[in-house]
Amino acid sequence: MSVRGKLKQPKLSVGKSDQLAGFIAGDGLAVYAARPAESRGRLYPEVPSKTRGAFERDRDRIIHSTAFRRLKFKTQVFVYSEGDQYRTRLSHSIEVAQVARSLARLLHADEDLAETCALAHDLGHTPFAHVGEDALKECMQPYGNFDHNDQTLRIVTLLEKKYPHFDGLNLSWESLEGLVKHNGPVVKKGKKPKLEITLDTLKDEMDLMLGTYASIEAQIAGLADDIAYNSHDLDDGLSARLFTLRDLEEVGWVQEIIDRKRREFVGIDERLVEQEVIRDVMGTYVLDVLDESRGRLAALKPKSSDDIRHAGSMSIAMSDTMKKRDRALREFLWAHFYRHHHVSRVRLKSFRIVQELFEAFMAHRRCLPPECLKQVERTPKGWDAKTWHARVVADYIASMTDRMAILEHKDLFDISQGIR
Repeated sequence: MSVRGKLKQPKLSVGKSDQLAGFIAGDGLAVYAARPAESRGRLYPEVPSKTRGAFERDRDRIIHSTAFRRLKFKTQVFVYSEGDQYRTRLSHSIEVAQVARSLARLLHADEDLAETCALAHDLGHTPFAHVGEDALKECMQPYGNFDHNDQTLRIVTLLEKKYPHFDGLNLSWESLEGLVKHNGPVVKKGKKPKLEITLDTLKDEMDLMLGTYASIEAQIAGLADDIAYNSHDLDDGLSARLFTLRDLEEVGWVQEIIDRKRREFVGIDERLVEQEVIRDVMGTYVLDVLDESRGRLAALKPKSSDDIRHAGSMSIAMSDTMKKRDRALREFLWAHFYRHHHVSRVRLKSFRIVQELFEAFMAHRRCLPPECLKQVERTPKGWDAKTWHARVVADYIASMTDRMAILEHKDLFDISQGIR
């Protein structure tokens, strides 16, 4: 049955928008927003761009980076070979950026900085998503650990090779802060900080105010990540038929959306009902975050971006009710998707690929590509030789796409490969 012509344009309810009216400055941004003209600068001073603000420039450097392109063939949940329609780390990052820009616009924050933090947040992910990270973390335990957030920082400050005057991308202070603190302060009061390797080095060169919260734009990107992956993991799980809408009805608040959509669209294809449900799930998250965040900002009465940093709690957040709903949905996804026997089998294989690659490159350094071998043999001052060797191997493996890791493993361990 066609529903063409019967649909009414929905009215977008964005909550208590008038709560923020008094915070808007003459440039259209709120007084608590980051402003490119007020940036704290870069690690290596540069002449400002003639055509772009500081945060636009950061965003463009992320998009043109090698690490960003490689996200195309890095797992979100499904390995690339399992289907062309499933999310990868690249499509996930783009979806996060879309949500972040929308939230930033509605909260009168800087959209470019929010987008930059969103696009860059997963650059440090290994092949095979979190299972690849778990494997590399286990391998690196004796050598200073591995963390994908710290690896992101390592990429943008050291590993990308694009410019003659510096390593990395030389992002602005605000973008680096966003990558480091989008989930909250790194250093807790009264506790001795245990920082990951890159951040521990960077803190001596640039004060990122590790004991404070991040800018409102970075907080927006952090929550946009949660909203995007919950919504698109529902889409991918339903597309793969690992669960159905009937299964999803066990999540009470989602069942209400499903029932409403079935009443609204009688007789239409089930896949279209699924898409309607996913859109409403995402919309529920977005509207709740807007409402809760506006309330927090109105109560805080910030007069600058630093007031957000020193607020003592996150300014961008879900309501308590939405947190409970979010927990219920995540529990469903863990039970029906992330721990599904099909996904678990692929995870087992992926873990072994990363683990065996690491062990091989540690035991047989000459199996590394020539450029990596050169790095291994030039241990920097202050490094233990074996620890440096492990870090070079970790950098190499973390940079791999799923496809590259599979091919490297096959090349090393399939004895028929390359032998005639």
